[in-house]
Amino acid sequence: MLRKGHIACSFHSGRRTFITNTARKISSVGGSLRDVQALAGHSSLAVTQRYIEGDGEARVKVMELV
Repeated sequence: MLRKGHIACSFHSGRRTFITNTARKISSVGGSLRDVQALAGHSSLAVTQRYIEGDGEARVKVMELV
């Protein structure tokens, strides 16, 4: 149900956003993608990976650090 002033989105898109944001931040607290997998409730890391959106800028920045 849509309420006035709210943008329509699916549960799936919210889940994708949560998993992507968590994956981007998990290493800053000492975690890994396995922790994201557990938080998402996935039995396989391959399933979790399908939810994570890539970031080309981040790839360039991390290569500059290496």
